[in-house]
Amino acid sequence: MHKFSVSGRTVTVYPAGQGGAPLVVLNTFGGEGGQVSAALQQMGSLPCTLAAVSGLAWNRDMAPWDCPPLAPGADPCTGGADEYLVQLLGTVLPEVESRLAAPPAWRGIAGYSLGGLFALYALYRTDVFARAASISGSMWYPGLLEFVRQHPLKRPPDRLYFSVGDRECRTRNPYLQRVQANTEQLAAWYRDLGIHCRFELNPGGHGKHAARRTAQGIAWILGGTAQA
Repeated sequence: MHKFSVSGRTVTVYPAGQGGAPLVVLNTFGGEGGQVSAALQQMGSLPCTLAAVSGLAWNRDMAPWDCPPLAPGADPCTGGADEYLVQLLGTVLPEVESRLAAPPAWRGIAGYSLGGLFALYALYRTDVFARAASISGSMWYPGLLEFVRQHPLKRPPDRLYFSVGDRECRTRNPYLQRVQANTEQLAAWYRDLGIHCRFELNPGGHGKHAARRTAQGIAWILGGTAQA
């Protein structure tokens, strides 16, 4: 494990046991990369180098555009995803890759909640990522479906993963009520585009088994597990 700071972010790299393995960037809310890395190992995932980024201004860095507060007293989202993506591609990723024994076979991106939204949004802003996993992604985000329909992907991903908890839509919040339906619509949209896409409905609410479910999504975009 290697831990360093760059561009005001904390990056923790969990290297694969072999050179040239895929590199997956995981944007994290609370530095949960270690839990995800451990879960990947426990489930026998195919090898990858995991680069977990923390120290993010979550409601800004992961948000593609502004969104009002979801509830009284909550913080709004202020769209800073494009600015963060410039930092990720320009300074964070080069620093990560300079510490690897060999260039990665390909790069992927993953995230939970707003991080899952950012993982999808990044595919419309850069062709750097070949695969993406959005776990309990904020697909309720206003304007997202319209954005997807109106903009081309910079690079159709080789694999694209979505999941959502089966209780996440059971809320009085009119935004969050749409999360499952929107995620299912998006998965169908990408399948119609010929993209290898998987949607999973997991038991529980938004925060249930977050690290394990994140690892599950990453394992799928890697191609499964060593036992599969």
